[in-house]
Amino acid sequence: MTELTNHWRIRIALSLSLLASVAASAQGAAAEEIVINSVVLRPMVEAEVPARQTGVLAAIAVEEGATVAAGELLATLDDRAAKLAVAKAELERAQVHAKATNELRIEYADKALEVARAEMKRSSESNDKFARSISQSQLDVERLTVEKLELERRQAEHDLEIDRYELNLKENALATAKLDLELHGVRAPFAGVVALVRGRAGEWVEPGAPVLRLVAVNRLRAEGFAPASIVASAPVGSRVKFAMSRDGEAPSFNGAIEGTLKFISPEIDPVTGQVRVWAEIDNTAGQLRPGQQGQLLLPTN
Repeated sequence: MTELTNHWRIRIALSLSLLASVAASAQGAAAEEIVINSVVLRPMVEAEVPARQTGVLAAIAVEEGATVAAGELLATLDDRAAKLAVAKAELERAQVHAKATNELRIEYADKALEVARAEMKRSSESNDKFARSISQSQLDVERLTVEKLELERRQAEHDLEIDRYELNLKENALATAKLDLELHGVRAPFAGVVALVRGRAGEWVEPGAPVLRLVAVNRLRAEGFAPASIVASAPVGSRVKFAMSRDGEAPSFNGAIEGTLKFISPEIDPVTGQVRVWAEIDNTAGQLRPGQQGQLLLPTN
């Protein structure tokens, strides 16, 4: 009976020792992680999308809460005058293009010069065969005609070159008119959600006046403050976990959303001794919203 009692005592002691070892290991694992409380989610990218031209807002193409793609048209200004300017620039460009590509003047000058040279050659050959069959004054007139036509051909080439320069100017003017027309549209600078529509159709706006507020929500910034002495050992670029705070419940990191530690401020608040920390959280699934609070779990070296 005594041997049996001793046997159970040994087994209980071993069990207690094992439990103590597991507890110590758990404490060591916990010591390797940092928990930051009162973390707030903020947009990684946000913008007050402005009007880019002066004019009257003709229409707002989206509503608050709409998901838009980068470059999507959000609003338009009255662009009737800008469209007329584009049409005028296109006509002027077409007119100059017809002149700049017309080489008939050079071709005509070539033919006229060819005829004049042939005539002068025949006169010279005639004089060679029959002395003084062609008067010197006639030869001088024919020579002058050839020189005149040579100058006219050079002038035709020069005029064509000037027309081509003018064509470049008209093409630039057309591009400017098209850009002005494009600037009458308010477009999304990035993909996101329309958080606020500030402008109203019929309002007069100036360049830079905010028309809509756009927020990108596919990536969020989990930002908080922690003692500098604690986060000093957290490696930037490491994986972190974000747990949302729920009403009446403590945050749990079971099923938490993962992210990447991006920044630990080099500046320490002299009053609190804390530094600003933020991590980039993937929100492709749309589970999170800017403004939500929670906790951030950081690893240490």
